[in-house]
Amino acid sequence: MPEYLTQKEAFEKCKKCGKFIAVQDLDLENIKSRLVIAEGDIESGESLRKNLAKDSKKWNSVYKLYYDSLHELVEAFLRFDSTKTDNHQCLFAYLCEKHPELEFSWDFFEKVRTKRNGINYYGSPINQDDWKEVELQFGLYLKKMKDELKKKIKEQESDLTKP
Repeated sequence: MPEYLTQKEAFEKCKKCGKFIAVQDLDLENIKSRLVIAEGDIESGESLRKNLAKDSKKWNSVYKLYYDSLHELVEAFLRFDSTKTDNHQCLFAYLCEKHPELEFSWDFFEKVRTKRNGINYYGSPINQDDWKEVELQFGLYLKKMKDELKKKIKEQESDLTKP
């Protein structure tokens, strides 16, 4: 497993390696589409979660659906900063570093990112107990990101209709 980096260390490493990519045009339709996709994944994860037994092997799917939703929402949010990245750690480092007003925990992002990577790359399955550790915070962060995105979309649309 890769070594743990603090938020600042991850941000500086990503910056130094050119992982923050400037985006010229704000594509509001793309942002809205990402929001719809994330909401669909959240609904799918919630539906699946409600019907699982404690020993089910599908907890991995629930975890990945919630994680992918959060990733999608953060990626869409960064577009309002004219920024994108192809690296999940960099994505979350940018969000935490540039938007401290959102009061997100870097440690939470690292926890769910590394756990998701364990599922995808190292064959490390999760169980219901692993899910219970992050369920509440996932819910709070997903709601916060959806609300922030909707607010920014509304502001942008309002700006577009001004003469």
